Amino acid sequence: MAGLERVPKGVDVSVPSSARVYDYLLGGKDNYAVDRKVAEKLLSVAPDTRSVARANRAFLARAVRFLAAQGIRQFIDLGTGIPTPPSVHELAREADPSARVVYVDNDPVVKVHNDALLATDEGVITVEADVRRPEVILADPRLRALIDFSAPVGVLFLTVLHFVTDEEDARGIVARWREEMTSGSYVVISNMTAGSDPEALRNLRAMTANTPAHSTFRTHDELMRFFDGFELVEPGLLPVQEWRPLMDHVPTLMVVEGGVGRKP
Repeated sequence: MAGLERVPKGVDVSVPSSARVYDYLLGGKDNYAVDRKVAEKLLSVAPDTRSVARANRAFLARAVRFLAAQGIRQFIDLGTGIPTPPSVHELAREADPSARVVYVDNDPVVKVHNDALLATDEGVITVEADVRRPEVILADPRLRALIDFSAPVGVLFLTVLHFVTDEEDARGIVARWREEMTSGSYVVISNMTAGSDPEALRNLRAMTANTPAHSTFRTHDELMRFFDGFELVEPGLLPVQEWRPLMDHVPTLMVVEGGVGRKP
């Protein structure tokens, strides 16, 4: 029952959180009744939303392992959401136990959970900040102490840019991070696409209008522009299930496209 749920200080459980909705879709337990209500509504209009969320998480795992195999040892995960194993630092440390990770999210409950999980790990920190404000994130003293931008870094935008409108300059945000990244750095991006099933997309847009779950569904060509200034890694930008898959996959009505770019 909602009244018996333990609520961290500073968390408003009357307002749904996209991070906690995502956690529920992934089968997590760090969510509240208001988040579950939104998630169930999403599932009512787009029944494979849970499958899409899990496919995106699997893409994250494959992409981070790929970056680690290329020698990346420091990562910044923007819009990280509730920690769901395997987390970025767990994946990165399969290749090197000293890998460093910064998790960034604007949801207080994310910071509470990450701080509790990572309290004794000096190589992993959580920054409470909005992805729309890259200058604030980049100026964070703890981030600057942990991340060496003169060395290659992996910057992750996993299903977070569709919460940033074009008016909020989503492309400019990616470009600002690109400016900070040295040659040999990588960006990983996934985003809900306008190429999803038309009926499911129409229903989802109507249901999430004027809510925190409202998303900007971009075309393939629009998503490609996020990779301006990067060399797109094979197999390119495509549905996340198709990016270097480890097994056969089933197409979904809702489509998230993802890709990895290298700064030359």
